[in-house]
Amino acid sequence: QVQLVESGGGSVQAGGSLRLSCEASGLTFSDDAMGWFRQAPGMDREFVAAISRGGWKTSYKDSVKGRFTISRINAKNTVYLQMNSLKPEDTAVYYCAARVDGVVAEAEYDYWGQGTQVTVSS
Repeated sequence: QVQLVESGGGSVQAGGSLRLSCEASGLTFSDDAMGWFRQAPGMDREFVAAISRGGWKTSYKDSVKGRFTISRINAKNTVYLQMNSLKPEDTAVYYCAARVDGVVAEAEYDYWGQGTQVTVSS
């Protein structure tokens, strides 16, 4: 059974930082591309960042470039999202996802976590 478990969410003031973690089990983590998505209240879920199976390729939503960094440690089956210079508009539930074909993309992920809340106050 595949499980993706996010942690690290919370409340922070604008300009602050958070690091999200997502630990995977039940899949061959090192074969999968991993992504982070978010969903704000009343909005569709949107792509935030993705990373290739070996970590050599990353992709970001334009509005988070230079502020967010996605990384992974395959030996720990864990993917991270370091979020700096947070803005109120970053407030959302953040989800990690796995894509078993290893393609770094903004959609068509196979497995999803339950999400972790990030709240940024002004």
